[in-house]
Amino acid sequence: MLFIIGTVFTISCVIGGYLMHHGQLSVLWQPSEFIIIVGASIGSFIVGNTGGLQKDVLKSLKYLFKSKPYAKSDFLDLLKLLYTIFKLMKTKGMLELESHLERPDESPIFNQYPSFIRSKYAKTFLTDYLRVMTMGVEDYYQMEELMDRDLEIHHHEKEAISTAVLTMGDAMPALGIVAAVLGVIITMGSVDQPPEILGKLIGAALVGTFLGVLLSYGFISPMGRRLAAWFEAEHHYLICIKVALLAHLKGNAPIVSVEFARTTIGAHEKPLFAELEETTSTAGESGK
Repeated sequence: MLFIIGTVFTISCVIGGYLMHHGQLSVLWQPSEFIIIVGASIGSFIVGNTGGLQKDVLKSLKYLFKSKPYAKSDFLDLLKLLYTIFKLMKTKGMLELESHLERPDESPIFNQYPSFIRSKYAKTFLTDYLRVMTMGVEDYYQMEELMDRDLEIHHHEKEAISTAVLTMGDAMPALGIVAAVLGVIITMGSVDQPPEILGKLIGAALVGTFLGVLLSYGFISPMGRRLAAWFEAEHHYLICIKVALLAHLKGNAPIVSVEFARTTIGAHEKPLFAELEETTSTAGESGK
């Protein structure tokens, strides 16, 4: 919704300001300039990125129409889930958890938290490292190294998506100049025409520069930054899981482990300690 609002607001302000100076909209309607800039941008995007990355970018565009990946309630659900798992491991042992890890989508524990189940990578990340812990790995530093390597690779892959969009946006002003130069070439071939015709040709050429700058700084680059912020928020969600697992591995009580995890959450989504206590107090029967 914010993406749509921002897009409409940007277009309205640009066009509105132009009309306030008695500009003619017909002058801005230059389909050939748009084809040159957008077409060349898409072409350079295809040349500069692998097929897999191109598909990832297209799949990620849906995030532009969503506010943020995780709300405060989602983090509360995550902390409650972690508390439930840690309590089960403390009271009934590691082996009691195996059936839940094998089929998390069918687990009565995981299914209480649909927001977590929908996060495919987070679900895989948590269940994989819980499996490692059930296999008897107790070396804190070894686990931390494994997690950091896993998170780094995942974050790098996501960062490549936003970088590809940002690079496309950065190229558009230069491609706008290309379109403008082509317009000047056409104009120079018509120097024998009357001033009113030359004026329209020069105006059409300048529209290329205008479109290149507007598309870059008004749309494509903000899209890249929005995707980058989305992936950064996803990364912090995974960091929350990592910190909780490592705190549990050190032998802390379940409530202490999830408190360590709570401290990694950003201010806008971070639940209060009282809220954490309240939500975990109802998690005692979750593992049964």
